This record gives sequence, structure tokens and C-alpha cells, in this order.
Amino acid sequence: MTPDEFAAGTGVSRETLARLERYAALLNKWNPTINLVSRTTLPDLWRRHMLDSAQLMPLLRPGTRVLVDLGSGAGFPGMVLAIMGVPEVHLIESDRRKCAFLRAVARETGTTVTIHAARIEDVPPIAADAIVSRALADLTELLHLAVKFTCQHSILLFLKGRSVDRELTEAAKGWSMRTEKLPSRTDSDASILRLEAISRALHTR
Repeated sequence: MTPDEFAAGTGVSRETLARLERYAALLNKWNPTINLVSRTTLPDLWRRHMLDSAQLMPLLRPGTRVLVDLGSGAGFPGMVLAIMGVPEVHLIESDRRKCAFLRAVARETGTTVTIHAARIEDVPPIAADAIVSRALADLTELLHLAVKFTCQHSILLFLKGRSVDRELTEAAKGWSMRTEKLPSRTDSDASILRLEAISRALHTR
């Protein structure tokens, strides 16, 4: 996928595309030093990372303002969503080298984000309209990490792989939630989980 094909598929403006192209250039520059993403995915960067992140944008509720990205890594999906226009994005990443990269991207693309250089467990609660995560942990652990950032209207968008059905079954043992499983635009074996109204399940003996 080329940048122009990405733009055609997502409808981003030329200005937004230019900022994403700068992001891609920085990723290619930094990746040999700190291994932000697998080298094998770089030739297909615009599909594997940019579009994989951008496909979450239309799944956000209209008016979404505050978004938390758990385990942001190289900034996927949170940085992409910030560049695409989500007003207040919190990127949580414990690896300080990756945080340095995220700060460089924010600075050179003119993107306002809040970078939390800490473990997710150590970040104070944030009332988020949306919580997102990609390739961080299984669903049960993600719910444990995400719950302190949720409020009554929060949605959770998690990019998941082939194990999604097993993870949903396991998570249902300890959590109650409304679940929608959507196909990924970038991988026929992947899914997007859109979760709402999460709470710890109350089981009677």
C-alpha cells in the first residue's frame, strides 16, 4: 500500500497525509536502533501499521475527545488517531526509548499528545471516551488494565488476532460487557473488538 492508496482508503486530507508521511520517515530512521516494529513489516508499513491503526477512527463515537492508548509502543494506534484529529490522546508506554521516539514524532508532526513514560498500572486514572490497544496482552489482562480509565460512556477498541474467540470466552468468566467483533481491514485472520459497559462480573455460587 502506498501513502496515496492509504489516503484514498481513509479520506485523510493532504495535510494529514503529509504528517503521517513524516511519522513513517521517522519510524524508518529510528527502527534500526530501538526496534520499534518488526523489520519485516516496514515494506508494508502503510497497510500493516498506518491503516491498521486508522481503521479505528470511524469506530469512535462522534465527539470523542479523550483517548487512552495502552502500551503505545511506536504509537500505533494512538499517535495515528491523534494525527487524524482526536483532540486529547494519552500514550502510555513504559520503555523510555520508545517514549523518546514518540516525543520526536509529536514534535516533528506538530501533534499534541500526552506521553506517560510509565507502566500502565502506575498511571493515575483518566476518564476516557475511548481506550485502545494493539498487540499488548490477552483480553482479560487488557480489561484489568483498562478499567480504571473507563467511565459510563467509554468504548474499548482492541485489535486482536486469531485467539480472539478464546480470549472472549475466558474474559466472560470474570467480566460483563457488551461485545461487537468486527473484521479487520488489514488482516483476514484479525478482528477488532468494540466493547462497552465493562464491569467485573458478579458470580453467585
